[in-house]
Amino acid sequence: MTVRPGTPEVIRPDLDTFGFAEWKRTAIVGAVLSGSVTRSVLKNGLRPAKRKRAMAEGVVDGFETLGPMFVKLGQLIASSPGAFPRELADACLRCLDDVPPFPSADARAIIEADLGKPISELFLEFQDEPLSAASIAQVHACVLADGRPAVVKVQRPEIGRRMIVDLRAAMRLARAMEKRSENARVANTQAVVRDLYEATVAELNFLIEADNQARARENLTAFGDNSNVVVPEVYWEYCAPRVLAMERMRGMPLDRFDDIRAEHPDSEILIRRLVKAWIESVAVHGLFHGDVHAGNLWLLEDGRVAMLDFGIVGRMEAEWREFVRALFYASSIDNDFRPVARALRKLDMVSDDSGDDATIGRQLAVALGPVLSGSLDKLDLGVVSARLLEFGKRRGASGPQQLIMMGKQLGYFERYAVALAPGWKLGRDLYLFRNVFPEDVTAKLAETGAELPVD
Repeated sequence: MTVRPGTPEVIRPDLDTFGFAEWKRTAIVGAVLSGSVTRSVLKNGLRPAKRKRAMAEGVVDGFETLGPMFVKLGQLIASSPGAFPRELADACLRCLDDVPPFPSADARAIIEADLGKPISELFLEFQDEPLSAASIAQVHACVLADGRPAVVKVQRPEIGRRMIVDLRAAMRLARAMEKRSENARVANTQAVVRDLYEATVAELNFLIEADNQARARENLTAFGDNSNVVVPEVYWEYCAPRVLAMERMRGMPLDRFDDIRAEHPDSEILIRRLVKAWIESVAVHGLFHGDVHAGNLWLLEDGRVAMLDFGIVGRMEAEWREFVRALFYASSIDNDFRPVARALRKLDMVSDDSGDDATIGRQLAVALGPVLSGSLDKLDLGVVSARLLEFGKRRGASGPQQLIMMGKQLGYFERYAVALAPGWKLGRDLYLFRNVFPEDVTAKLAETGAELPVD
């Protein structure tokens, strides 16, 4: 078996380069978006009550016409409903659906070019009809030469060059929009494009995704539990910058709620196991899945829950993990937010005239305590994200960005929990923190007489 290589380098083309290709693409983008919005408004939105919705639908029509990078922009908007107008975020949910596949002959050619062997030598079987197709890649089922069933993710032809040109055009448009539109300034349109750029340059090298996935798989077993949550094994000998092969999983997406409830006798424990593993990745390991929409979370045929697609991950640095642990400790163990205030001071996120730790702790308890200790069906992640951003203004965008990504994922878990675990209180569930605060959880269990579920 091929040994996993070292962490691959992220190639970072200059986002501000602007030549003929970018000028041409900017003109096309502007024409397509203005045309699609106009058509949608004329068709569906002449009445004032319907105009915002029609404009949003027109924007998404334009995204779909413009191709993968703009579909990905729509996905980012859909996953951040608190940061954008509701009509636009709702319309962008369309971007989470599969996109049309590219020809299998192109997929075969990319695999052979990157792996250096013909398909007939690499695989016993290779299915030309893809299992799914997304904005950057599509996935084909296969059987490896040694008989292992697998799936292989193949990057779209020329997608890297096209997406960088699109990002440069989008940045130029974002700057123009912020000069003319208060809504664009409030939404921080340039920052949205920069976030998309950061995600894209990492996603375009599948060796980076493979490394993220392999590390997440190792972290999952760090405490000897989490046996009911799985990350697919990476098959390194079949990986390259545009090709990623992994263990094949069989199951269904987590948002098929009726089917999930029919298939599993205790749907609440599914969510608890999944969130437990994910919180450990945030608060202990630092590397966490940054895109937990239902297409990336499956209930498998054997009853386990799988986390798929590590193209987008968050990396919580040690000082931020300390803050997150203090936050969850307050909500689950002692309701004392003073350590959270101290963690904020270490991060230089509290001004000298803000008061002592007790005062700031009380403010945090009012702002975030109810969110963490209440049931997830009362969770308003738009409010949480805004508050985290507010606390992070003194620090700058690089730190709070990971907290905001964490908040977005909690928003996804909220949706699953409302359907599959109504009334469950994330911040009060000691099971989630068994490996984060082992001694304190043990003491709390002895004090209350409560028992944790068997993993």
